[in-house]
Amino acid sequence: MCWLSRCYSCVKWFGNWSSVFHVNFGVRQGSVLAPFLFAVYLDDVAKFDCINQGCFIILYADDILLISPSVCKLENLLHSCERELQSLDMSINFKKSGGLRIGPRYNAPCMNILSSTGIAIPWIAELRYLGVTLQQSHAFRCSLVQAKKSFYRAANAIFGNIGRVASEEVVLQLLKTKCMPILLYGLEAIPLYKYQLNALDFVINRFFMKLFRTADITLVMQCQEQFGFDLPSVQLARRSHKFLNSMHK
Repeated sequence: MCWLSRCYSCVKWFGNWSSVFHVNFGVRQGSVLAPFLFAVYLDDVAKFDCINQGCFIILYADDILLISPSVCKLENLLHSCERELQSLDMSINFKKSGGLRIGPRYNAPCMNILSSTGIAIPWIAELRYLGVTLQQSHAFRCSLVQAKKSFYRAANAIFGNIGRVASEEVVLQLLKTKCMPILLYGLEAIPLYKYQLNALDFVINRFFMKLFRTADITLVMQCQEQFGFDLPSVQLARRSHKFLNSMHK
């Protein structure tokens, strides 16, 4: 009851503070209740009858993903979402929007999608959605480049600070708890190709080579077994099985 009746705020700009003003609408980012209230507020956006047309609307907080088998249907779906959001006093940020094509004709020339106000949404080669980078391709595919970069950044920061001071057990435990979630984030829900799994395993093997100062892959595998460190391919197989089981319940 006191969510908005006692909500006040102010603005700080270059060390200067504005007068305090009353906030009588919206939700607080980071609060426990905000995601539920926001989901209820946007619930009507996902209630369009899209399945019969082969279209889907996926909502997660303020991120909207529109899926359609054709460009024409996708543009109509976009206009429907625009009208619904306008009735909710909201709008789409087209500067952060893009179109991604997946299918046999993904690289064929195609007109841009136009909003109801005439703003063109360009076709892009990669699209980051909920922390996962999707790629345009003949089949559904994600890019692991950003995940590997973030992993190397975190792993090198740990190794650079304590790599030659702390024991191997401490370094690997930090790698397992701080870096592996960065590398494997969201991948249990995505079908990966064999070469992508090999690329993820290579990242870990290279770190073990650096940690134990060896280029012998046999020795690296023995170290992984001794320390109980599973490769990403093994962890993803286990996590994917758990994820699929949770979907069937």
